[in-house]
Amino acid sequence: MDKLVLAQKLESLRRCLQRIEQKRPATSSALVNDADLQDVIVLNLTRAVQLSVDIASHIISQSNEPSPSTMGEAFLVLERLGVVNAATSENLRKAVGFRNIAVHNYEAINWEIVFHICENKLKDFEQLARAVVKYAGL
Repeated sequence: MDKLVLAQKLESLRRCLQRIEQKRPATSSALVNDADLQDVIVLNLTRAVQLSVDIASHIISQSNEPSPSTMGEAFLVLERLGVVNAATSENLRKAVGFRNIAVHNYEAINWEIVFHICENKLKDFEQLARAVVKYAGL
């Protein structure tokens, strides 16, 4: 496992989460009414999901597990490997679902849900990062 690659991806993930936290509005209506803020938040959320999948894929590539067939399945494999717990795995699979909507059907985004993600779900990415640091000995 290339610890430098993991460390770089974890740093990029940290920057995405930091950017979301810096730009997170005080209310959901502020997000609903600000297209620029929407773009910053969604871009960094989708990057955070993609980086998380990349991190998972890197770890899986160094294991005896078969390659996952979907992005979400990567977190099930991390759970099987003991890298993350079931709750983190499930929440990150849901994050992949959000990413797919954001990337493929942007106009269908519910900004109230995005606000909820910003307020309550960034900890899932932080949990992944802590688990990877522990697992990889970074």
